[in-house]
Amino acid sequence: MSEDMPPHIVVLGGGSAGWITACLLHRELAPRGAEVTLVESTDIGIIGVGEGSTPQLKAFFDHLGVAEREWMQACDATYKLGIRFAGWSERPGYESYFHPFPGPVDLHTEPGFIRNCALKRRGFDVPAHPDDWFLAARLAEAKKSPHPSVTFPFPPSYGYHFDAYKLGAFLRNWGKREGIVHRDLRVDEVELGADGDVAALRCESGERLAGDLFVDCSGFVSLIAQQAHGVPFVSYADSLLNDAAVVMPTAHVSPAKPQTDSVAMEAGWRWRIPLTERVGNGYVYSSRFRSSDEAEAELRRSLGSSGDGIDARHLKMKVGRVRETWHGNCLAAGLAQGFIEPLEATALHIAIVTALEFAQAYGSAGFEPTHRETFNTRIARRYDGIRDYITAHYRLNRRTDTAYWREGAANDALSDELKAMMSAWFTHRDIAEAVAEIYGPASPYPAMSWHCLFAGYGTFPSDEKMQPPPPNAGPADAEAAYAMLSACLGNFSEYAIG
Repeated sequence: MSEDMPPHIVVLGGGSAGWITACLLHRELAPRGAEVTLVESTDIGIIGVGEGSTPQLKAFFDHLGVAEREWMQACDATYKLGIRFAGWSERPGYESYFHPFPGPVDLHTEPGFIRNCALKRRGFDVPAHPDDWFLAARLAEAKKSPHPSVTFPFPPSYGYHFDAYKLGAFLRNWGKREGIVHRDLRVDEVELGADGDVAALRCESGERLAGDLFVDCSGFVSLIAQQAHGVPFVSYADSLLNDAAVVMPTAHVSPAKPQTDSVAMEAGWRWRIPLTERVGNGYVYSSRFRSSDEAEAELRRSLGSSGDGIDARHLKMKVGRVRETWHGNCLAAGLAQGFIEPLEATALHIAIVTALEFAQAYGSAGFEPTHRETFNTRIARRYDGIRDYITAHYRLNRRTDTAYWREGAANDALSDELKAMMSAWFTHRDIAEAVAEIYGPASPYPAMSWHCLFAGYGTFPSDEKMQPPPPNAGPADAEAAYAMLSACLGNFSEYAIG
């Protein structure tokens, strides 16, 4: 397609991922004449349990020019300063840790944390628990808002919790106002041309939707990418055991901490996500170790009386990615592109990055597939990098009470990159240098995140082997960092959810 022939882009499937992709492609390519149509059937439901995000969602709404107050109120949204991992380690003192989104204040405390981690990895007894070093952990524990007073110019980074159904509805209304064409139709066939590209989508009503570029947001079914185009699926099942989930909402509780809780269970983990109108709960588990009935019973026990009388919803997960996100004239997005379990809430993050990078690659080449191979390589590396980080949660776990956790810790189905990261930690290498060398400048997780994971589990020599730091080691003063972060708390108001 030449520069003077702007494309008609047809997005198959709605939900959060479909509408995020449609809105971004419209924002980026409509000024150059592209037209975006989204077709979805209201008779086909969405999974609707992706209720957490990274700060990428804030960047998305800022990019669209949508005010935080406007969309948050419409989507029962709350703030998320990070994730509290509880019960993933049995080592005393490391029963839980907080994985923060790093902010500007942390630039002053993070070096001390990194320095003490290096000392403790060598067997010196210095404070190196991540909770002591980052502002977000302190704010979440104190139930503070992430918005400081006007006199404090260092706002922390944060994500959100939200109702996935309402987020999709909000984006649908916003997109239609902006000029995206919305069709409520059920698509039951993909028509391929003689060249193998998609020529049109055929609807149950008999209507034929033609286009130049098609975006597959049809969920795990992947009607275009995997079914019609036959793009191979790269499974992550060998490194990630979890393949099912059971979901139950409970009543809203206030005050609540602006964080996601990730609590280890007997055969997986459960999330707790506070929204303004309810609390989202779900148990992600391996069906090899729990039946669906057993998982539901275990979740109900953990929720206590708050789950009484509430129906549970059961889901199956297909964990992995397509080999090529952009194949022919089809871009896969959302669950049709891939899925990594929701431990780090990366689903919408990937959808946003995919749409933005595609728009840049496709638009800069004059709506031609010139940069397709480079784009596919970058997206695949991002997926694989996220898989490695999540796999590391299980491989490094410090639990021994069930067969599930013991098998996770013994898992040898690791990528060469993850093996290299683990080797870097245990051989006392500089982790920032290792991340740059192993994953490159586009690594999905910075060195700080890897430090929090290793240190949060207490992945250090045993207490019996610890020795006092040598006088010339100059360990960073955790008390000074704690005092500085405590002083910052006064610049933030209490945050009442709901």
